[in-house]
Amino acid sequence: MVDTNKNLAYKLSTTSIIDIPEEELKWCTVNLSEVMNNGFRLEASVYEIEGRHAWEVLEKCKYKSIPLLGTNGIIKQAFYPSRFKRIYVEKKYGIPFFLPSQILEINPKPVKYISPVTDADIEELKIKKGTLLLTRSGTIGNCAIASKTLQNKVFSDDIIRISFYDEIYLGYVYAFLRTKIGSVLINTNKYGAVVSHIEPEHLQNILIPDPPDMLKKQIHELIMKSYELRDESNELLDKAEKLLIEELELPLIDDFKPKYFCEASELKNYTVRLSELQGRLDASYHVPIVKAIIEHLNEHASEVTTIGDPRISKRVILPGRFKRVYVEEGQGIKFLGGKEILELDPITDKFLSVRHHKKIIDEELFIKANSILTTSRGTLGKVVLAPKHFEGWAISDNLIQIVPDTRVAGYLYVFLNSDYGYNLINSFSYGSVVNALEVVHVCEVPVPFLKNSEIQGTINQLALEANDKRYEAYKLEQEAIKIVNDEVIHKTK
Repeated sequence: MVDTNKNLAYKLSTTSIIDIPEEELKWCTVNLSEVMNNGFRLEASVYEIEGRHAWEVLEKCKYKSIPLLGTNGIIKQAFYPSRFKRIYVEKKYGIPFFLPSQILEINPKPVKYISPVTDADIEELKIKKGTLLLTRSGTIGNCAIASKTLQNKVFSDDIIRISFYDEIYLGYVYAFLRTKIGSVLINTNKYGAVVSHIEPEHLQNILIPDPPDMLKKQIHELIMKSYELRDESNELLDKAEKLLIEELELPLIDDFKPKYFCEASELKNYTVRLSELQGRLDASYHVPIVKAIIEHLNEHASEVTTIGDPRISKRVILPGRFKRVYVEEGQGIKFLGGKEILELDPITDKFLSVRHHKKIIDEELFIKANSILTTSRGTLGKVVLAPKHFEGWAISDNLIQIVPDTRVAGYLYVFLNSDYGYNLINSFSYGSVVNALEVVHVCEVPVPFLKNSEIQGTINQLALEANDKRYEAYKLEQEAIKIVNDEVIHKTK
């Protein structure tokens, strides 16, 4: 039986119906009873071969396996809050609300706000520091540790909160689940069948190796130090943004008082001079809040220029579209889209063939350290200052890369990452179904120079220092994962 979507072939134990040499394919045997238990489904993906392989690897492991939850388990508590009907409101009326996928982001920002009168226990929804977080639906198995950055933030019931009897298991289990074997195990049952939803009780079926405490402690400390560095980087960026706001005397974004044509009307309405149209007839380009921000910047900055100014950027790149040739991990370079750029270690299953795309990689896709990546399709305004470990990876045609002058790279990121920069970027969007940005639009985004050049230099340095800490955090996590792979999972009897 062949599944053309995954290019996998499986042999049913009852009969063989494929003629392709076995050594060229991923294959496994499937008992007839398993087919019956899975509703007589014959798709290859239901009998995931990688899950079976993962269980086989653990059987050969030197260390005994223990369950995550249950009798002799290491988890003290695993739960998720009660489901509730969400009442979304405007920012000024609501409580910041984070999506499950945002646990992977280094410094998540709320994308929605729920009403304080929502029929839910808000305290129960808040994340407690020192817990392991696990997504239970949608993309299941994504995990993170609740450090200072996520503490007390409100997440939905789609996140399982996990605490342990012994603290050293926190970093160890996290590192284990970040390995390929761990990720596969959390997404399959012991027969290798794909799991589409996970409940806390399912953790009883997950077995992990239990190495000596000294080894677990080493892994735990590496992971916790990694998260400390992430928190420190976020604190530096918060300090940098605070300096920017104070120097430009910027009010809260919601406190800007845009001028409307008729204040008495409930409908937002405004006038635009013919000389201000700039060839754009879409109302979103001329929203009063953007005009109010620009007027404020002109009043409090020494100069307002644009990203396209050579003093700001050396190059702004939007890759052209091309037919992609993907390869297996280890055979090409990591290929990032808009969803992954906010993560410390972007999770992606897309790896681009260097042999097929060398020219476009060198000219348009190659990420440079301390460049600024911003989304150009779909949800606009996401920006990241590319840390050192991003260098050498590739971006998709849904991202724009700004290669800034090194003297303003960090400063430019801090401004664009603020609420004010976000609104300025989004004002250039176009498209009726999918919002989009082009290079010409990004080059026109206003950027202020501060009157106090020393403070501007300090902001720049704080951002670059924060980015260095993120790189160090990445290295520590990778070291911990390598130890789990080499000294635990693949340590045979």
